[in-house]
Amino acid sequence: MKTAIFVDGAFFIRRIQYLYKKKRDFDTTNAESIVSELENICYRHLNQKNKETGEYDRAHDLYRIFFYDCLPLSKRVSKPISKDSFDFSTTEQYKLRLAILECLKRKPKTALRLGKLQDMGGWKIKPDVLKNLLEKTVAFEDLTDDDFSYEVRQKSVDMKIGIDIASVSYKKQAERIVLISGDSDFVPAAKLARREGIEFILDPMWQPISSDLFEHIDGLSSTCFRLPPVGGATA
Repeated sequence: MKTAIFVDGAFFIRRIQYLYKKKRDFDTTNAESIVSELENICYRHLNQKNKETGEYDRAHDLYRIFFYDCLPLSKRVSKPISKDSFDFSTTEQYKLRLAILECLKRKPKTALRLGKLQDMGGWKIKPDVLKNLLEKTVAFEDLTDDDFSYEVRQKSVDMKIGIDIASVSYKKQAERIVLISGDSDFVPAAKLARREGIEFILDPMWQPISSDLFEHIDGLSSTCFRLPPVGGATA
C-alpha cells in the first residue's frame, strides 16, 4: 500500500522545537537532527502497530514526503520600542530554517514545495502581553521590544497542500495519505481524498484537535516524541 505524507513545515518545526526541547541528546537548533527526526516520524507511519498484539502488522510503501514551507524573512526593520535596527537574516532561526530547506533538497523521495511569506508590515503586541495591558497588570510604558512580534503570513502553502492532495488522489498515486498539521484548513482536501477512496490520517503531533474534525478523517496518529507529564522522566 502506497502512502503519501504531507507536512506543514512551519507547524512541524514549531512543534519539534517545543516537544523536543527537553528530550535528551536532541539538538533543536540543528537542521540535520530536525530533518532526520522528520524522516523517523514519517517512516513510523509506514508501519502501523496493532493495538491488540503490539506488533507491526501493516507495511506501507512510501510514495513521497511533501514538505511545505516559505523562505524565512530576511528584512531589516526598526524595533518597536527602542527603534534599534534589526536584521532578521542575522538571527539563528533564519539560518536554521534555510539549513532545513537545503537539507531537505538532498533527501530521496522528498518534494519541497515553497510558498511565499507575506510581510504584513509591522509589529504587533503578543497576545499574553495584550491581555495584561487590558487587565492593567502591565503599563504601556513598561513594554519592551520583546513584548512584540513581527507579523508575517504564509501565502499559497495551504493551496499547494490541497492541490497536491487532490492530484495524488485523482491519479491514484497513493492509497493512504498522512497529513502532519494542526490546521483545520485541510478539511476540504481530506473530504476529496476520502471520496476517491483514499485513507486519510491526521498527525497533529500530539496537539489537540476539535472534536468535529474526526468526521473528516479516517484516523488520528502522532508518532513523534511526547513530553512526559510534569514530574515524569524524559525520554
